[in-house]
Amino acid sequence: MSCLKHLWEDVTQVWLLQMPSSLPFAEILSYTACRQLFQMFFAVAFFHGSEYMLAIAIHGRSNVTLESLLISKKYLLAMIFSLLEYFIEIVLVPGLKEHWWISDTGLVMVVIGEIIRKLAIITAGLAFTHLMRVHHEEHHQLITHGVYRFVRHPGYSGFLIWSVGTQIMLCNPISTIAFAIVVWKFFAERIPYEEYFLKHFFGSDYEEYARLVPSGVPLVK
Repeated sequence: MSCLKHLWEDVTQVWLLQMPSSLPFAEILSYTACRQLFQMFFAVAFFHGSEYMLAIAIHGRSNVTLESLLISKKYLLAMIFSLLEYFIEIVLVPGLKEHWWISDTGLVMVVIGEIIRKLAIITAGLAFTHLMRVHHEEHHQLITHGVYRFVRHPGYSGFLIWSVGTQIMLCNPISTIAFAIVVWKFFAERIPYEEYFLKHFFGSDYEEYARLVPSGVPLVK
């Protein structure tokens, strides 16, 4: 990695010497920025692409819409804000992005969150949907094995870890806090509402399951 870093810095330095007033470009095109942004874009593309492909594999192409990409206007605005923060900070305070132990911790969180969420989807199979069920269907079963032995909502806990991890990976202090609060609040409101229907679907079986297994989202029973 050190050799690649030096090679990239040599190439960009030669190119930037030919440009006037190139300091902002030097930071944006630095090895740090290119590596962190590549990791970010790859993580986002893989997350949403794999969500869509798994939905097709499990439910069939005819039963899947673009909503399975999980890209909403609010989500896009949040990601744009995080990138805006990144570019402002790497130009004004580039040293903030050089804390590699923080960035690598975020990368590890992204990988762990991705694995937990995908295990949740694969384990639940037909019981997993991107839209909340309000009516019980024949193939909808209570899943308590696999990753569901440890938390009731591994898909949510995985996404929480993944989303916050993307911002730690970018060394974005403002977006890290904002993502943690917003995503946590969303699930803290969604879980009680969703579990109202799950208790209606599965009765005492779900109540016993909920009593023994945590939700998987901090401070949410």
